[in-house]
Amino acid sequence: MPIFNPRKNKSKSAAKPVSSKPFRLNRLPLRRAPADGEPQLAPPARHRGIYLLPNAFTTAALFCGFYAIVMAMNGQYTNAAVAIFAAMVLDATDGRVARLTNTQSEFGAQYDSLSDMVSFGAAPALIMYEWALRGMGKLGWMAAFVYCAGAALRLARFNTNIGVVDKRFFQGLPSPAAAALVTGFIWLMDDLRIAGKDFSWLGWAITVYAGLTMVTNVPFYSFKDVNFKKSVPFIAIFLIVLIFVAVSSDPPKVLFGLFVVYGLSGYAVAAWQWAKGKPVSIVQTDPESGEDK
Repeated sequence: MPIFNPRKNKSKSAAKPVSSKPFRLNRLPLRRAPADGEPQLAPPARHRGIYLLPNAFTTAALFCGFYAIVMAMNGQYTNAAVAIFAAMVLDATDGRVARLTNTQSEFGAQYDSLSDMVSFGAAPALIMYEWALRGMGKLGWMAAFVYCAGAALRLARFNTNIGVVDKRFFQGLPSPAAAALVTGFIWLMDDLRIAGKDFSWLGWAITVYAGLTMVTNVPFYSFKDVNFKKSVPFIAIFLIVLIFVAVSSDPPKVLFGLFVVYGLSGYAVAAWQWAKGKPVSIVQTDPESGEDK
């Protein structure tokens, strides 16, 4: 009878000897300090996100400017003007929201300027051109370009001079007010059922005036020194109610009238100060830097 040799059982521990070398979690080579004269490598760039809330308001303002252009191309000038005024409200809100929530950023400031260029620069010029300037030939598109270029220069100067200009005044007519002056006139004429070709020269004059006034040094009150956290008399609340009632009674006439007064106020203040021998200085004399618009 054949005899088989029994198979030897080998344990797993015996199959592979355990290394006595300690286990190292980090086997990456250590970074040595750069020697004298050797260029130092910059650390890898860290991914930076953007704040959602203030940029959402800026995006909404940008959409209103784009929507106004589309409405003007379709001949719906009232909707285009209302969209520009809505962009003004959103533009005034995004900066306040960023400060209240402590979400200011360089990206938000640049994005806001680009949105303003579309909503208060390109859109009003194109709306006015479609409404009244198209039939004027070269004079028509030249006036629209003067306004568009004035808005671009106004925004660029605002961004570069924000720290040296007195925060109580704007240097030149603000671009939202210029846009309200141009589109407010269109809204008023369209509400009165007056065609643009009947007042083309008046529209041309308003467009050129708004474009040139944006790049002047005429001071316009900015309302930035108004402290909304300070208590006011009871009559102030009643005056605010009256303003809302007046605007809601006839928005085209009231809003256009208000911005006409504001568009002329800078020249009136400058002339009054010049007559007194004390011209208004918009150069920042306070060591505190200026705020965002």
